Amino acid sequence: MAHDSAGGTPSEQQRLDAAVRGLDRRFPAMSARRVLTWAQLGVFALLAAAVWLAFTEAPDAAGAAARFAALFLFGSAIVLRLFAAGATLAGDDAPGPGWHDDLPVMTILCPLHREAASVSALIAALSRLDYPAERLDVKLVVEADDAETLAALRAVALPPAFEIVAVPAGGPRTKPKALNYALAGARGAFVSVYDAEDAPHPRQLRAALDAFARGGARLGAVQAPLLIDNGKASWIASQFAAEYAIQFRGIVPLLARIGAPLPLGGASNHFRREALEDTGGWDPYNVTEDADLAYRLARRGWRIGAIAPPTWEEAPAQLRPWLRQRTRWIKGHLQTWLVLMRDPVRTAREMGLRGFLWMQLVLGGGLAAAYAHAPLLGWLLTAAVAPDIARITPMDWILVITGYATAVLAALFAAAIERNPRLALSALTMPVYWPLASLAALAATVEILVRPHYWAKTDHGLTARETPAA
Repeated sequence: MAHDSAGGTPSEQQRLDAAVRGLDRRFPAMSARRVLTWAQLGVFALLAAAVWLAFTEAPDAAGAAARFAALFLFGSAIVLRLFAAGATLAGDDAPGPGWHDDLPVMTILCPLHREAASVSALIAALSRLDYPAERLDVKLVVEADDAETLAALRAVALPPAFEIVAVPAGGPRTKPKALNYALAGARGAFVSVYDAEDAPHPRQLRAALDAFARGGARLGAVQAPLLIDNGKASWIASQFAAEYAIQFRGIVPLLARIGAPLPLGGASNHFRREALEDTGGWDPYNVTEDADLAYRLARRGWRIGAIAPPTWEEAPAQLRPWLRQRTRWIKGHLQTWLVLMRDPVRTAREMGLRGFLWMQLVLGGGLAAAYAHAPLLGWLLTAAVAPDIARITPMDWILVITGYATAVLAALFAAAIERNPRLALSALTMPVYWPLASLAALAATVEILVRPHYWAKTDHGLTARETPAA
């Protein structure tokens, strides 16, 4: 019979303390509890002073250096997107041998916060998973004071494998804290994470196990594609769908294929429990716990793979919720990058130089692009209407146009793989969408200084969805 565990006893308070402070005690240099170190503040201050001095004393040379840096960033992004498009066209590797032994217990962690409206659909989606019920250990993880979600869960006849885990109230109120708390009671040797709005392909757990069987003992995690099924809801949602198609049908498989560190998505990732415990679990102070955990796995010598069966999710359909979510993502990526760069020599030694450079391109390059898109658009518009004010060379135009064109091309290839013509149409307007990220980047910069651990909740169940039949 399904049951639930509530907070309040001393042992559960100790479990909560471990969920909140465990990583910081074990790996303090990898925790985002402290966002910036004094050394980093000093380096940033020196860099700012050097840039100001360079543009004051030698503006032409400084401008040339800035242009070279921008062209290098754009050129690297072009190469990454071209290879990602190739990975999309190549499709999935041959399946090979899979899991032949008795199926292990799989723990599924589903953190829920103010998700009463999603409860019925989530339970139905998880119940469709093609996996023996007696081998499932499903934890529905809820804050103990989230009365509405708890009431919705307790009003449903849960299958026997399902358990409600009530996390005792306390800060930080983040998804990774809830995951850590639930992990302490998990029974499985493998752990999967799904969000409230997720509708995973029924074969996804078996595909994950097959990947672990093929990938060897150091394959610590696999990522399933996250796809959007409410792309018709608005232009914003359609852009989000195209963006996810590029990321999870192109870039993630590419990075997995070449053995490079890759940023996990927030859900539909599957872990060896051994790898989770070796890395200290999730960082409760990082608001993009997925990306942070992925790079800590790489630092501890674990690899991450990709599988094909997807999970369908709901995208924000309006600008305000999109901006809130994107601000949290950029803030979390900033937290992750700052933690990795506390001791870059040590990080490069642990990841390997190749992995370190890939991290800088994917994570650092993504952050730089978020800040650069709107200023770049302003520069290009100014150069087009007032060339005497904004000087731009033919090579600049060629590189910028090529950069945008390759991103659109990657989206078109992803649209072909998904057989979704709407994604192809969305790809054509992506250059108009990207500058919105600069608004989120500006908000993230303010937040990381004044409330670095604040988790902006994304509301779900607001638009109609068209989850394809599996």
